Amino acid sequence: MRYRLFGQTGLRVSELMLGTMTLGDAREARRIIDTYADAGGNVLDTASAYGDGETMLGSIIERRDRFVIGTKYTLSRDHDDPNASGNHRKNLVGSLEQSLRRLRTDYVDIYWVHLWDRHTPTEETMRALDDAVRAGKVLYVGVSDAPAWVVAHANTLARWRGWTPFSGLQVPYNLLKRDIERELLPMAEAFGMSVAAWAPLAGGVLSGSTTRVDPTTLSARDQAAAKAVRAVADELGAGPAQVALAWLRSKSPAVLPLVGVSSVAQLEQNLAALDLTLTPDAITQLEAATDFDLGFPSDFIAECEPHPFAFGNAATKVDARRPR
Repeated sequence: MRYRLFGQTGLRVSELMLGTMTLGDAREARRIIDTYADAGGNVLDTASAYGDGETMLGSIIERRDRFVIGTKYTLSRDHDDPNASGNHRKNLVGSLEQSLRRLRTDYVDIYWVHLWDRHTPTEETMRALDDAVRAGKVLYVGVSDAPAWVVAHANTLARWRGWTPFSGLQVPYNLLKRDIERELLPMAEAFGMSVAAWAPLAGGVLSGSTTRVDPTTLSARDQAAAKAVRAVADELGAGPAQVALAWLRSKSPAVLPLVGVSSVAQLEQNLAALDLTLTPDAITQLEAATDFDLGFPSDFIAECEPHPFAFGNAATKVDARRPR
């Protein structure tokens, strides 16, 4: 296992993150976490809304300081209480204190905003998160499932006011769901953020799972992608899950797959992806199986960029500041 720096911080996080939402009973969960730790993994991701997940995680973690524990807040803790959800200060404080008790810890390493709350001012959320950092109850902050313009606005505001910015972005990303390549991924790269990619195997579709996915429910596009993954896997002598994760890792150095497993065997299959590097031809073969367009404005800008009409006669002679 190798490590990446978390956003523009010095925090070292393993190149494969472990989501805990799908962990089963405590005994199997302990075996999974031990196997992950023995392989060098150190990031455990949970949330206040994951049922008893935080409580179980807190009961089985023995080497707390060795792990980077992340949890989330936003989703409702009490459906009858209008202030028990959202990204405002009151819910942040209540959710954080609840998570700390459940996890049996004095602090969380990464505190994620779980979902954009359009009713709470960005200033309130960022200042409240910064207060939690200054209090020592949170070390780093991240945001999940929010528009790119919201995250860019929040981080710009944080930089201007000396508050703690978001270091990580958590979003769905896989061969079948590439929407983040339009705005979110370029935004995260521009701000130097890490990208925790959840559902990297598309809920089991790309791993060839027959226990989690009923083949009769798959669309033609799903089937084409799964077939392409299997074909590449057969060519390389690897498993479908390994190929799907290797494709994801090839897309950007910022991307860190966030895998969810229910057994040690599944985890070991996912860990094997770290040793697999896809050829350009394999990547082309996989992407050709699914239709995906960046759409406007990205496609339009890409068409304009090399033309003298837009940028003059030197349009094709300017080296980009960053690799593309």
